[in-house]
Amino acid sequence: MGAFLVGVAVPLLVGAAGVCSEGCRVTGSVSRLSAATPADVMRARAETEVNLPAPLVALWSVRDGLLAESGVAVYSAVDIGERNATYEVAQYAPGFLLVGDDSGGRGFLLRADDPDSAVFSSGLGDLDPADFDVVSADFASWIESLGPAPCC
Repeated sequence: MGAFLVGVAVPLLVGAAGVCSEGCRVTGSVSRLSAATPADVMRARAETEVNLPAPLVALWSVRDGLLAESGVAVYSAVDIGERNATYEVAQYAPGFLLVGDDSGGRGFLLRADDPDSAVFSSGLGDLDPADFDVVSADFASWIESLGPAPCC
């Protein structure tokens, strides 16, 4: 099941009622079933102190964060400021925004000032842009590549 976001299917992990097909409930901020509120997005802008990439904001307008079956998390508007502060992204990777992680020590980043930014990955202990790997040509393709997430 997916919703279309800028022409790309975005995996929606569960139904609108918050219950997956097997009847379990999904909880937690990374898997919020609703869109981010305008206040959440404004707070994310203020906390990160960078321009939020338009494709990320577009995702949040449909679903506020997600967790794929692979363990990859795309941060919610509520969590993104804290994650970027914790990993000191502004200091070690100025101009980048940490948008998610693989639940195993690798982060995923976008160039904050580029709406067509590639998606980069890096070990969260080494946020030197010279060491970043390109994992996808753009955010929408990366989201689509994550596939469906588990609902239970």
